[in-house]
Amino acid sequence: QVQLVESGGGLVQPGGSLGLSCVASGITFRLYAVGWYRQAPGKQRELVATLSSYGNSDYADSVKGRFTISRDNDKNTLYLQMSSLKPEDTAVYYCAAGPTLREFNRWGQGTQVTVSS
Repeated sequence: QVQLVESGGGLVQPGGSLGLSCVASGITFRLYAVGWYRQAPGKQRELVATLSSYGNSDYADSVKGRFTISRDNDKNTLYLQMSSLKPEDTAVYYCAAGPTLREFNRWGQGTQVTVSS
């Protein structure tokens, strides 16, 4: 059974930092493309960052220079390090995995990130 389990969400002040983790099971993690998405209240889910199985990363313009996506294949874990957080980063963050960057077919349950003073 495939599972993606996120952790690390919470409340942080504007300008602060937060790290998210996503542990995968039931898949050969190192062969999968992975990514982070987010969904704010009343908005559509949007792509935050992706990371191919080869290690190529890409970011939404809104988070470039502030967020870093990484993976540890030995631990079957995906990470998202977020810094210089803004209130508009508030959302539920989801990790995703798939055979290619265009085929994310496995999703986590989401973790809430709230940026507020």
